[in-house]
Amino acid sequence: MAMTPDIPDQQTRSRYGIRTAAWIRAVTARFRRTFRGPLQWIADRMPKGLYARALIIIIAPIVVLEGVIAFVFMERHWQAVTRRLSEATARDIAAVIEIYEQSPHDEKSDDRIVKLARDKLGLQLRILPAADLPESRPKPFFGLLDAALSDEIRKRVKRPFWIDTVGKSRHVEIRIKHDAANLGFIATRSQTYASNSHIFLLWMVGTSVILLTVAILFLRNQIRPILRLADAADEFGKGRSIPDDFRPRGAREVRQAAQAFLEMRDRIKTHVDQRTAMLAGVSHDLRTVLTRFKLELALLGDTPEAKSLLSDVNEMQHMLEDYLAFTKGDGGEEASPTNVGELLEEIQADAAVYGADVEVKLRKKSSKVMVPLKRNAIKRAITNLVTNASRFGDRIVLRAATEGAWLRIEVDDDGPGIPQTERDNVFKPFYRIDHARNQDKSNTGLGLAIARDIAKSHGGDITLGKSSMGGLRAIICVPL
Repeated sequence: MAMTPDIPDQQTRSRYGIRTAAWIRAVTARFRRTFRGPLQWIADRMPKGLYARALIIIIAPIVVLEGVIAFVFMERHWQAVTRRLSEATARDIAAVIEIYEQSPHDEKSDDRIVKLARDKLGLQLRILPAADLPESRPKPFFGLLDAALSDEIRKRVKRPFWIDTVGKSRHVEIRIKHDAANLGFIATRSQTYASNSHIFLLWMVGTSVILLTVAILFLRNQIRPILRLADAADEFGKGRSIPDDFRPRGAREVRQAAQAFLEMRDRIKTHVDQRTAMLAGVSHDLRTVLTRFKLELALLGDTPEAKSLLSDVNEMQHMLEDYLAFTKGDGGEEASPTNVGELLEEIQADAAVYGADVEVKLRKKSSKVMVPLKRNAIKRAITNLVTNASRFGDRIVLRAATEGAWLRIEVDDDGPGIPQTERDNVFKPFYRIDHARNQDKSNTGLGLAIARDIAKSHGGDITLGKSSMGGLRAIICVPL
């Protein structure tokens, strides 16, 4: 009866797969723990930009490929050619030595051997007096030639020898110790060494430069649409209009991203326009009702009940204005160049009408700085901060300065301030704290929320700190 092999069922295979996956995760985690330091060091020093990273992705394979080619070429081609040349030179030297040994050692015979080596073998021969061979010189650059030539001379000649591959740039000097004399041979380097390295290096460097130039030009054209998309998104995020010539360009994926951005922008603008139109209608209708309330209360005469109702109507109108302002945000206003100094002086003049003591302090270069801002919206944000400060302080100071790529506007007061634990909470809509700064019952708790919403629509933010006058410091930062 034939035996069938055991076939693991689905559950067994699944268990094996789970164990394998767990083992891979364990090995990966151990690798990360072991090399976390070096890997983090490399990650910190790697370029962060897409352009530089893409260049590395292209350059690294080119460098590795050319390095492998160079290694193979050196180890295989150059070594083989050098050994063949060294072998031929060693044979010629061995032949000359054999002729010298078989000839009488007189001046005529020596001249004949020197002429034979020069004319037939291309070797310069000098017959020197017998002496010890010179000491070997360091040969850092010609190890391959020294090794190949030494091996061949040792194999063919079998006598003590000395070679010098670095003393003369175009020649190789070889001395063979003989019983009667030292035979000095000088051969050109091309006879013993494949000296076409400059051609190989020129080819390697030339092709690398050509490939890198093509890669840089190609990548620059591919990265430019991405940078334009990033700039357009940044401008839109700051509430500014994007360039009129912006349109989807570049690779298919970049075009899809740009088209998606444009569609998103249109949807947001449509939503903002619809919300603005709806709020304008709501505001008109509610103001009409409140105006009728005031007229009816005026007809009731100057009675305590009428005064109480009129106070409630005024408070309701104030609350309605705050709610609408918070919901409306910047109202779809377009950013335009705004003189910061003139804007702060205008806010100072408006605050003086309500009896608020506001002082404006500007640096000379900041008094005339022009920043793309939604003027009415940013004025509303600063006015809210000034109004909040005037409720709880007697003195208010407005400062403005440019710091790097940011515009910094400070509103200081000498009031009781806000505890540090509450400084994040006060930006929440309708949030009120049990503090001396919250004694005004007509306050709806939306002033700071509206101000931060406007600052964020400009691509900035509002932070709170301690004033140098002992009260609260509100800081608006928006990009230039």
